[in-house]
Amino acid sequence: MAPKGLAILIGAGPNTGAGIARILASPSHGNLAVALLARRPEPLHQLTASLRASTPGSTIEAFPADTTPASLERAFSAIASHAALANLPLELAIYSVKHSSKKPFLEETHADFTDSLTTYVGGAFAFAQLAVRRFLRDHGEQPLGAPGSPPNAKKGTLVFTGTLGALRCSAQFAAYGAGRAGVRQLAQSLARELSPLGIHVVHTIANGGIRDEMGEGREDGEEEKKAVAEGKRMSAESVGRAYLWLHEQGVDLWTHELDLRPAQEKF
Repeated sequence: MAPKGLAILIGAGPNTGAGIARILASPSHGNLAVALLARRPEPLHQLTASLRASTPGSTIEAFPADTTPASLERAFSAIASHAALANLPLELAIYSVKHSSKKPFLEETHADFTDSLTTYVGGAFAFAQLAVRRFLRDHGEQPLGAPGSPPNAKKGTLVFTGTLGALRCSAQFAAYGAGRAGVRQLAQSLARELSPLGIHVVHTIANGGIRDEMGEGREDGEEEKKAVAEGKRMSAESVGRAYLWLHEQGVDLWTHELDLRPAQEKF
């Protein structure tokens, strides 16, 4: 079955990213071609090969990239010219970058603090801008309700995977909290600006550990599967199903912020 559209996910790792990608790419679920972006080429290509093997009929391609504007622009350009992806409209873009910083405040430097913000918040800005331009290129720039535009003319979904640090953070996590909160506010601003154009912007708060139950080769594999079954960890595939559900929402009801947590996570 040919994929019905394209999803781009940055932050493709062996846990959260893998489970999300598997659901989005599966012909029985999202049936989207998935472009995976991550900083380290070798693990990214290994992950892509593993996902293809575990998801028959899927279209999954790897594009090494970090969160700098130049790197992201190269990746989006490569996606646009890739033979298997070039003619597919962008439907879903996910910023799921893992980024943390812990340091006593008086040991923090201005350079390290601002570098953390540039990497995470600046990366979210650059990724979002490229994704929005692609949404409008692929689906048109008419606002919702414009004469001649079809009803429920959703142009795509942009998801930022956040954490509880976007709402509150602990001692020694000043840079981390500032970054997570910054991306949350970016998502709010974009949602208010882009919703009238038919672009759905979502910020999720992942509160608790996420594990890919189908991940292979981990020594703690059975233990982690048990933790997922008992509600101590989130299933990465369940996160993928939640993201697909968000994308499938029509214009009559859009979720902007969603709390994600396993049953036994304290909150």
